[in-house]
Amino acid sequence: MQKIIRIGTRESELALWQANKVRKELEELGYQTQIVPIKSTGDIILDKPLYELGITGIFTKNLDIAMLNGDIDIAVHSMKDVPTILPEGIVQVAVLKRANHNDVLVLKDTEEFMGQKEGTIATGSLRRKAQWLNRYPTHNVVDLRGNVNTRLEKVDANEWNGAVFAAAGLERLGKRPQGAISLSWMVPAPAQGAIMVTVLDEDTFSKDACEQINDRDTETCTTIEREFLNRLEGGCTAPIGALAYINEVEKEINFKGVLLSRDGSKKIEISKKVPLGRHKFLAKDCATHIIEKGGKLIMLEDEGIEKEFSIYSTKKLSEIQKKLLPTTVSTEDSDFIKIRFNRIAPKVIKKEIENVVITSKNGVEAILHNFTKEELQFKNIYCVGRRTKKLIEQRIGKVTHVEKNAKKLAEYLAGFLKIEEVTYFCSNLRLDTLTAILNANDIKVNEVEAYKTTYSSVKVDSKVNGVLFYSPSTVESYMEKNEPNKVAFCIGETTAKEAQKYFEEVQVAKLPTVESVLELVNLHFTKK
Repeated sequence: MQKIIRIGTRESELALWQANKVRKELEELGYQTQIVPIKSTGDIILDKPLYELGITGIFTKNLDIAMLNGDIDIAVHSMKDVPTILPEGIVQVAVLKRANHNDVLVLKDTEEFMGQKEGTIATGSLRRKAQWLNRYPTHNVVDLRGNVNTRLEKVDANEWNGAVFAAAGLERLGKRPQGAISLSWMVPAPAQGAIMVTVLDEDTFSKDACEQINDRDTETCTTIEREFLNRLEGGCTAPIGALAYINEVEKEINFKGVLLSRDGSKKIEISKKVPLGRHKFLAKDCATHIIEKGGKLIMLEDEGIEKEFSIYSTKKLSEIQKKLLPTTVSTEDSDFIKIRFNRIAPKVIKKEIENVVITSKNGVEAILHNFTKEELQFKNIYCVGRRTKKLIEQRIGKVTHVEKNAKKLAEYLAGFLKIEEVTYFCSNLRLDTLTAILNANDIKVNEVEAYKTTYSSVKVDSKVNGVLFYSPSTVESYMEKNEPNKVAFCIGETTAKEAQKYFEEVQVAKLPTVESVLELVNLHFTKK
């Protein structure tokens, strides 16, 4: 039986339209498909402007999670909403032929206000707001959020002169009002009007299917626009526009890019043409021009504004991870625990070990610091965490069973298997949960101290509103020099249990990942 391709999508009318377009094209090729709606953070939080949320991938994150969890096979996105760097293991597989890339002004009455000093328009896009204020600096721009229908209703219900929409969305739903004005002077968002399909890199069946609906010209142009965006370090939090299109007559690619300050008072733009096929460095050259003409200064000036909240991560964050946070939140970080691998006696692995327990990636690294993969004779490996499992299977061998925390793993070993003994590669600092449960069920635990965890606490500024914790040890380290008078954002239940000993407000991530902890921060501070 042929595999049914499960198509993940947001639940809005426009998102479902896009998903059904992909479905139709795949079914015309003979594939079986199923639509799977997934709720997104961007659909849930409607009381803040999109740029204030600052969450890279706010409309894509939950679809990414569903795909990584195996709930869907492909995801369909408005391409302009997709981060320029996709999560590990997820790849772009197709871009459909682009629709109208322009922004349009939906009028409440007439366009006369555009020639007057006073005027009010609505948009939730910082890019549209900045470009409008650059052209009409005396006008007022108010926030507008919600799906297409909701935004159209708000235009009717409020005393605005109009609101700015993406033409493609209105036209796809057949809801572009008569008299709507095309804003050809406004540079669109990178990839505006295009639909992207993503898939797990390892899913060859879905990749082969979706590659057949890819439009190469649209892919070429949107790739240039998104690279320009990436090189300017912009996401939905920066006023950046980009448009590339192919001139078939001249056989060349035309590009226009723009960067503005948030209030629209400053603008740097670039236009460039290159022969088709010689566009490899087009995005890089244009982004460099913007930066050298003062773009970096504009971004630095805007970077420090509107920092309403402050968080401290007890583990160093990557630059990509920091971009997942709202622009209203300032970030500091340092490693509150240090890891040192111990020497493990060769006799430990001299014979085959029937049941091995590893509860962290540090445990995996410590084992491999002492022995090669070929030296290890592990019959059954039981572990905690999806990422620990992935590392084990990449570098040691097949994992027999994985659970989300040590308590659940211990309960599984004690309740479902008839085993008498396990070898547990652990740290000098650890909770006794796993060992206690196994011992209580007459299972012998041979603890091998594979690595040493030491505290490296620093004093955190009193102005910090929230602290991010990734293990019970990071909580203990934090408490050496700090007070628990902040919100504790925890990576899992075990960490939260330790935090609850000290903190009044403790929040727990849905998934045991750094990104999921950052999502907690987003949801907490954007509701303020």
